[in-house]
Amino acid sequence: MEAATTLLDAEAVGDLVLLDPLTEESLLRTLQERFRRSDIYTYIGDVVISVNPYRPLPIYTPEKVQEYNNCNFFAVKPHIYAIADDAYRSLRDRDRDQCILITGESGAGKTEASKLVMSYVAAVCSKGEEVDKVKEQLLQSNPVLEAFGNAKTIRNDNSSRFGKYMDVEFDFKGEPLGGVISNYLLEKSRIVRHTKGERNFHIFYQLLAGGSAQLLQQLKLRQGSQHYGYLNREKSSLPGMDDAANFRAMQDAMAVIGFSPAEVTALLEVTAVVLKLGNVELSSCYQASGMEACSIAEPRELHEICELIKLDPGTLEQALCSRTVKARDETVLTALSVSQGYYCRDALAKNIYSRLFDWLVNRINTSIQVKPGKQRKVMGVLDIYGFEIFQDNGFEQFIINYCNEKLQQIFILMTLKEEQEEYVREGIKWTPVEFFDNGIICDLIENSKCGILAMLDEECLRPGVVNEDTFVTKLNQLFATHKHYESKETQNAKHVTDLSLPQRCFRIHHYAGKVTYNVTGFIEKNNDLLFRDLSQAMWAARHTLLRSLFPEGDPQKVSLKLPPTAGFQFKNSVATLMKNLYSKNPNYIRCIKPNDTKTAMLFTPELVLAQIRYLGLMENVRVRRAGYAFRQLYSPFLQRYKMLGTKTWPRWSGSDREGTEVLLSELKLPPEELAYGYTKIFIRSPRTLFDLEKRRQERISELATLIQKMFRGWRCRTQYQLMRKSQIIISAWFRGHAQKNKYKQMKRSALLLQAYARGWKVRRMYRRYFRSGASTRLANFIYRRLVQKFLMGLQKNLPPMSVQDRTWPPAPYKFLAGANQELKNIFYHWKCKKYRDQLTPQRKALLQAKLCASELFKDKKTLYSKSLQQPFQGEYLGLTQNPKYQKLHAVAKDKLVMAESVMKVNRANGKTVPRLLLLTTEHLVLADPKAAQPKTVLSLSDIRGVSVTRFSDGLLALHLKETSTAGNKGDLLLVSSHLIELITRLHQTLMAATSQALALHITDQYGRGRGGQRGHGLCGWGLGGWGRVGGVHGVGCMGWGSGWGRIGGS
Repeated sequence: MEAATTLLDAEAVGDLVLLDPLTEESLLRTLQERFRRSDIYTYIGDVVISVNPYRPLPIYTPEKVQEYNNCNFFAVKPHIYAIADDAYRSLRDRDRDQCILITGESGAGKTEASKLVMSYVAAVCSKGEEVDKVKEQLLQSNPVLEAFGNAKTIRNDNSSRFGKYMDVEFDFKGEPLGGVISNYLLEKSRIVRHTKGERNFHIFYQLLAGGSAQLLQQLKLRQGSQHYGYLNREKSSLPGMDDAANFRAMQDAMAVIGFSPAEVTALLEVTAVVLKLGNVELSSCYQASGMEACSIAEPRELHEICELIKLDPGTLEQALCSRTVKARDETVLTALSVSQGYYCRDALAKNIYSRLFDWLVNRINTSIQVKPGKQRKVMGVLDIYGFEIFQDNGFEQFIINYCNEKLQQIFILMTLKEEQEEYVREGIKWTPVEFFDNGIICDLIENSKCGILAMLDEECLRPGVVNEDTFVTKLNQLFATHKHYESKETQNAKHVTDLSLPQRCFRIHHYAGKVTYNVTGFIEKNNDLLFRDLSQAMWAARHTLLRSLFPEGDPQKVSLKLPPTAGFQFKNSVATLMKNLYSKNPNYIRCIKPNDTKTAMLFTPELVLAQIRYLGLMENVRVRRAGYAFRQLYSPFLQRYKMLGTKTWPRWSGSDREGTEVLLSELKLPPEELAYGYTKIFIRSPRTLFDLEKRRQERISELATLIQKMFRGWRCRTQYQLMRKSQIIISAWFRGHAQKNKYKQMKRSALLLQAYARGWKVRRMYRRYFRSGASTRLANFIYRRLVQKFLMGLQKNLPPMSVQDRTWPPAPYKFLAGANQELKNIFYHWKCKKYRDQLTPQRKALLQAKLCASELFKDKKTLYSKSLQQPFQGEYLGLTQNPKYQKLHAVAKDKLVMAESVMKVNRANGKTVPRLLLLTTEHLVLADPKAAQPKTVLSLSDIRGVSVTRFSDGLLALHLKETSTAGNKGDLLLVSSHLIELITRLHQTLMAATSQALALHITDQYGRGRGGQRGHGLCGWGLGGWGRVGGVHGVGCMGWGSGWGRIGGS
């Protein structure tokens, strides 16, 4: 319904056939309004008008494809997918070959329209590996042909410079089998020159930007378009177009189509030859006879070209700078002037590229063509130049406009034929339609005896001096009285002054408007001559592809017959095309360019109006609405308008035609406005249709009001009934709830009374039958049960056996807290015992030593924390491995406890000397490490005590009893690197030997004698008399200085 509303919108009708009034202004205004709404597609019947938006629109998604798949053409919004779907379904379901004609001027979006048609058909036809391969090949032909056949023009960045007609062939199921491509009139003059602001064909820029360094070196090319004459020696890049990426896409497309690497290389080599020909410079020289001649100015480019095509440079130079003329039996070599040489060079470049493009199209056809013998259906897509009216119109515009005249002719004839067939099919009387028949213009151009093309061919073949002036004179003589032909001479004969028509020009009144053609270059472009010397030179090349492009260069096949002219070839191609189109059901897409600046969503009315005229849209509308402007099947028409009749609303039980007749008779429409076909209703005037639509809108408003009224009443009634029902339910539940609460209260009261009564009875029986000590027994039983439960629970929840884990379950009752704490301590001690029982004797002794060290030094000496990570080894000298030290162990004659190297402080001068310390179970031995001889041997009973500092040094004073043999020399001052272990083992050994603890003093002051005695001085350090300091035995200040005296003794 949305689509139907769009088509019948009075301000912007979707179908211009319904436009009322029909004028150029109303048609232009409708297109502009729809364009403003981003509706770029509009219908003229089944013709689609497409206005280029110059920006992407979200109307080509896969969801849109599904929306238009198998749709009714007029049941959806105007879209290019609708015409593509209609054509595809007609081909698939009704076995009717189709063709889609896409026309419009450069920049109007013809190429994009053809891509959209092809992509839609590829999307909706069935899937399969072989089918997908064919579809991909057909779609990938576009990038290849665009690279070689498209160029940037002032009007369009991707303008097709050739006409393309593709026949896509399908099998009986509608699956694509392949296709055939035909090309028309490549603009080969662009090879040698193009206007400033435009570009040459895309392939040159893509090759230079996207080719690898190795490829460019192979092709003798340099990167950058500024190095090449045919590219105007200027850098050229297009915004939004990546030439390098497009080159890679083109190579990928060739691989998909089936080009071999050798074919791609050969193709690029010939392309490079064309590009390098523009750099061949000629210089002027004079022969001995005084005749002007030309020669190659810089042979480097020529030699590189010859390397590419494997040709002798002399052969190509001679072909470019001279010409062989045959007269009867004589052959004369004629030198060319510089201008003639450049003409030959440019003609060769144009011919090579034009033939290369033809070869490319044929090669693509070889890959995508259908194998013979298969039954096939055909859908043709024609993407060809639109009507062109420039400031200066030449041979190319003349040929293009001739083609558009033929297309307009086929459009009018096919449209009228289709209209007439529909009228006959529906049983409606056909009335002849007056329209402009442009057959007279087509005959003016193509008449084989006296048409403009025939006169041009005759002038080209005429002996003697041939120029454009004689050609124009002949046209003036032939068409002096033709009402569609004008020239300066014919106007003068009629005494008409028109300054817009200069000399050497003629004007044709085309269906789309008057076009003035400048005949300069007509004869040259129509002849399109290539000297035989150049053809033979190309044949002599050993480059397979290039050689195949010039079969006439074979000396054994020399023909004196002149090749057909460009006009003759194009006329034959158009005739073949027309024959092809006449055999198919046509579908039309008319493309319009909204502005010249390629600005998104900008609509220039003057420019669009000019295109409306030369596309013949007004003529299209007039032909389409001749007789009856609107027709529709009875069923959808009755479905849409049945609410306007009292007999057809809300339901009609008879046939659709009868219902339509009853409805329209009740509406009292003029009989001359209506015609009833077999399956369709025909309405003559759009005004009548819009009147129906207006009545429908008013009736819809009335029905909407009625529906709203009925709905509001129904909603209020429903809401009241729901509220009433809810109130009843709530009341019932509330009353039930109140009764339940009352019952529960009564039940609780009864139970309470019963409990008190039973309790009273039990207490009375208890007092009568039980002893007075029952409460104590019950309490003891409960207590034991609770303790049993606690212990059983504790058995199941004992903590892990790790000695480091001190966790314990809490007591469940307060009276168990003490017992719980005792159990915790017992369990922990038991865990520790189990851990100790698992220890080896060595590990146990080591841990005992560590424990002893902790008791002696923890929180007392800084060095203790550093010794925690160091295991106690005891023997650090390797006595068993060193025979030199073994006799020291023999001196002690008891078990070795510890052996290490220490430093002994000399009492005489304060210097330190190394000593070996051996601690055994009964002795402490100090020995010279060099001689391995004992210096001091002490019995453990001679040791009175040990003093160390609080710091992290290894200094210790070993206090000896005065009664010992070594005591008269004074105490020993030692420095040990294993101080903590040494004192710990000394303490353990002394305890084991004498059962007395070692007197350990950790202080900052200590001395040799008792308090009050005189100390001894040593150079560099001193020992004061040690006595009681702070309640412990202290040491006189020990430090590095020049001397010491009596310090702090008490």
